[in-house]
Amino acid sequence: MVVSRDKAPTAQETLAQMAQAAGLRGRLLLTVGLLILVRLGIYIPLPGIDRAAFAANISGNTALSFVDLFAGGGLKTLGIFALGILPFINASIILQLLTAAIPQLEDLQKNEGEAGRRKISQITRYVALGWAIIQSSLLTVGLLRPFAPGWGPLFVAETVLALTAGSMFVMWVGEVITERGIGNGASLLIFLNIVSTLPTSLGKTFELAQSGDRSVVGGIVILLLVFLAMVVGIVFVQEGTRRIPIISARRQVGRRQYLERSSYLPLRLNQGGVMPIIFASTVLTLPALLAQALQSGPVNQFLGNYFGPNSWAHNIVYLILILFFSYFYASLVVQPDDMSKNLKKMGASIPGIRPGKATTEYIERVLNRLTFLGAIFLGIVAIVPTVVETATRVPTFQGFGATSLLILVGVAIDTAKQIQTYVISQRYEGMVKQ
Repeated sequence: MVVSRDKAPTAQETLAQMAQAAGLRGRLLLTVGLLILVRLGIYIPLPGIDRAAFAANISGNTALSFVDLFAGGGLKTLGIFALGILPFINASIILQLLTAAIPQLEDLQKNEGEAGRRKISQITRYVALGWAIIQSSLLTVGLLRPFAPGWGPLFVAETVLALTAGSMFVMWVGEVITERGIGNGASLLIFLNIVSTLPTSLGKTFELAQSGDRSVVGGIVILLLVFLAMVVGIVFVQEGTRRIPIISARRQVGRRQYLERSSYLPLRLNQGGVMPIIFASTVLTLPALLAQALQSGPVNQFLGNYFGPNSWAHNIVYLILILFFSYFYASLVVQPDDMSKNLKKMGASIPGIRPGKATTEYIERVLNRLTFLGAIFLGIVAIVPTVVETATRVPTFQGFGATSLLILVGVAIDTAKQIQTYVISQRYEGMVKQ
């Protein structure tokens, strides 16, 4: 196949590499196989529980239904993978916050290189283990007691052990996919869980459309158009970058003189990708889970009235959390001071901006503006479809809203980019061999 080294790989070249290149094919098969294994795990039931009664009980609970969306239906089926990747996501949130607050952890992440990142990953695993034990204990003691005829200390110990072990296995699968497969393992597992709910939602929507009510059909069309517009907007924002021009100074090496070169410094509009909205969604599920586990009527009523998925308070808190995590992730991903120092070492500068502190302040100013715009867009994407669902009275996509849509599109874009990067590396290896 004839390819151009200056162009991005075409769909034909990508498919050919996926079929022919042993390395890429092996990574894809490993990823698909592990995802199927995790999906099958939610159907391995926990013993001693009336699962039908439990599923009917949580079907009307909006908070638990939202958690069940991220668990891919594992919570409703009460499989051994019911917690899924949620404890690891919660542990990652905790570690990210502690890294910004504890100087020792910050030093590990910034100055210790690969060894420091491995140490933080190990700490994250221990925190995920503790969090899995807490969540499985709350689930067993607070939610499962009315549906377990043989409920007792032995039942609690066995169920907590099974749920914790299942969550740790899912976490391990996510890490294996990240290291040896294609894409980010944790993001792909959430992607799989959300996709698994689509057939049910689409089936209910078709049944609703067949009712013959014109207003319902019109509402479904409007909702689908909103989803389509959101997909287009998400793609543009995920791919959007601000290119800061850079000029390299003239250099003389021996008798040769190198003229100044111009390039650019790319800053993404959405530095955190899908992680801010995943973290914000996960944080919002914690109070609802705690209230449900405590079986407190007033607390449940308060959360249902003021912090349900369709309430204004929920949307405001959701927007604030998205804004916070967007800035937080941008501060972790992009270090303006390090960028300024690297530009100075390379003899490069931004036109009209002095090297050093002025360059750092300029990059910080541009980054803050980009992060604010990206966070506002994420907030709009997260809230608008829910408002449209309420206005059109089409409840079949309840739970699958903009959060799910953003995660699906974002993970798909990131995974496609990684596959393209691998194809490009294979292309250059083939050129070198020739």
